[in-house]
Amino acid sequence: MNYPIIILTLLLLSSLSTGSQLPTQTPQDESNKPLYFATGNEASVVGTISVSGKVPKPRRYDMAADPVCVQLDPNAETDDYVVNENRLQNAFVYIKGDLLNVYRFAVPEAEVTLERKNCRFSPHVLGMQAGQRLQIVNSDPTQHNTHPTPKFNPEWNQTQPPNVPPLIKTFTREEVLIPFKCNQHPWERAYVGVLRHPYFAVSDGLGRFEIRGLPAGFYKLVVWHERLGEKEIEIPLIPGETRHADFTFDVDKKQ
Repeated sequence: MNYPIIILTLLLLSSLSTGSQLPTQTPQDESNKPLYFATGNEASVVGTISVSGKVPKPRRYDMAADPVCVQLDPNAETDDYVVNENRLQNAFVYIKGDLLNVYRFAVPEAEVTLERKNCRFSPHVLGMQAGQRLQIVNSDPTQHNTHPTPKFNPEWNQTQPPNVPPLIKTFTREEVLIPFKCNQHPWERAYVGVLRHPYFAVSDGLGRFEIRGLPAGFYKLVVWHERLGEKEIEIPLIPGETRHADFTFDVDKKQ
């Protein structure tokens, strides 16, 4: 019997059945890694996300399909570009590097909240750790539908009437980023970044971000935006330092 050929065939079948793009890290892989404990010599990364070029003007949403939404926010506009004096909000910034794969990181007990308010997702972009609870709240007097479309996590689709308890969900695999939509209100969009570590941030109304508590080492710092794509830089960190790192996206040259 030709064992090498049989083994190769099984590997190919396994690849076809699971998909070649699945992450190499699974929740079971984490159990054998040491839990990371802060030493007091951790580093930080802070910076701003800016844009150059001609930023598209917001467009009015057509919410006529749901009169309740029209009443809640009659002047609703698109939020894919939120810019204040060339500073970009809602950019997802995160760290990646081999050093982080050596450890596992405690999952926060606190829930992350995604709210339906004025027929929009709030916040528009958020981050959480794999295994952390995501609380989805409907604060509107109308029915919503929450439908994430992940690549590496199970997909689900659930309706949420007003005045009901929050939905509680988790994602067990890393994924940057998971699109969320509402099948009943097609203008509602959000993005959720899921990482196995806590080293991520979302740029605020002035384009600022900060990531703290990083063990010293050599990393890549990545910034993602739904319209402008992704940029990354290599970033070495020494114990106790605060490193400044700024990014600029050229709107006229989308990534």
